[in-house]
Amino acid sequence: MRVGKLSIGDDKPAAAGFDICPPKQAGSVVLKPPLLLKNREKRQSSNSRSNVVVSLRPGMVFLKGYLSLSDQEMIVKRCRELGVGSGGFYQPGYGEDTKMHLKMMCLGKNWDPQSGQYGDRRPFDGAKPPQIPPEFHSHVHSALKDSNALLPSISPDICIVNFYSQTGRLGLHQDKDESPDSLRLGLPVISFSIGDSADFLYADHRDLDQPKKLLLQSGDVLIFGGPSRNLFHGVASIHPNTAPNLLLQHTNLRPGRLNLTFRRY
Repeated sequence: MRVGKLSIGDDKPAAAGFDICPPKQAGSVVLKPPLLLKNREKRQSSNSRSNVVVSLRPGMVFLKGYLSLSDQEMIVKRCRELGVGSGGFYQPGYGEDTKMHLKMMCLGKNWDPQSGQYGDRRPFDGAKPPQIPPEFHSHVHSALKDSNALLPSISPDICIVNFYSQTGRLGLHQDKDESPDSLRLGLPVISFSIGDSADFLYADHRDLDQPKKLLLQSGDVLIFGGPSRNLFHGVASIHPNTAPNLLLQHTNLRPGRLNLTFRRY
């Protein structure tokens, strides 16, 4: 049974959000990483922009290690602040008995998995999605510029933030609920990966036996648009205990992967 939509005038309180960075418990012991690993992570994240840009196929570009450690920490902290408030993280589903294997928060516009439509408020609690932080816009614009891809530039008005636990996954699907003009023009989707690594799958058809696999690690950015805009893609698995130790120390991010996908409606 579909959940009925709330009108703008409903005063039902929004559901409490899921905390991706729960407070550390008193007396808990945090094991510090070896100094060699700590220094290596600092060196790897010292540059704010990666020089490793890989064209995977027409319209699909991979920016390896693009987001610096400080960029990642900022994104995690902002997502945590927004995620515990009104319109924050919740567990979505395609019906009452079919829950997705992740937590989700929408910024800018709400996407409803049951209807496949965007709206100004969430159907189940009437909450209005938070706005996309200006810092996020800046990183999106920089990534598009540095990708050197022949893709239209966008100012995103949608960001879907997913948090996958270490058992999280997402089946092959297309991002096809944006406006007809957005899809016709091949406006790109820009994906940020933070936390544990993930096996990302992509293919031209859902029923392909062997989709291609790409390991996405913390700080990676993936862009697909133009002729690759309608790719089927998904997350096969999360690799536990692969997040940067310094990121975990500075944010207390839960075990799992934080993924932000930006698009233009």
